[in-house]
Amino acid sequence: MRDRIKDILLESIQVKEELLRSSVGIIKEISDIMIDSLKKNGKVILFGNGGSASDSQHIAAELVGRFKRDRNGLAAIALTTNTSILTAVANDYGYEQVFAKQIEALGCRNDIAIGISTSGKAKNVLAGFKQAKKMGIKTVALTGADGGELVKIADVALVVPSSITARIQESHITIGHIICELVEQAFSQ
Repeated sequence: MRDRIKDILLESIQVKEELLRSSVGIIKEISDIMIDSLKKNGKVILFGNGGSASDSQHIAAELVGRFKRDRNGLAAIALTTNTSILTAVANDYGYEQVFAKQIEALGCRNDIAIGISTSGKAKNVLAGFKQAKKMGIKTVALTGADGGELVKIADVALVVPSSITARIQESHITIGHIICELVEQAFSQ
């Protein structure tokens, strides 16, 4: 069992080392887009399914509350938290529309939509991006594996270099924390 624990930790480290080599510029670009959006009174709209829904909520909470520093709250919302909206839209329009309808209702031009999908194939995340694009909202994808369809329609995409869901999710929250720290720094000066 100790060897398996070591293997899992090494696997996670290797994925993050590859991110260090390949994705620092993309992480900076995402941070810059978020800072620009927030400075223009836009908001960060996050969404995903399962663990990615949890990551969406976690990142939104860090921005609205605080990450490391006391500061004014930053406008962020996870589209995964209102069960009445999720179930009503799923019932009336189908589960594929649960994020698109919320973006239609809540989104504005200066917002940024961040879709999180480990495979890049989640149909409701794709539909959310299509709605955001119709409204002129910038889209950022956090994915893994080959990035799926999400990479093809996102304005900016960060593809974690792994096909293992757990390693992708670990990397997504690490990336989310880095971005939160950079954004918070920009608004704490």
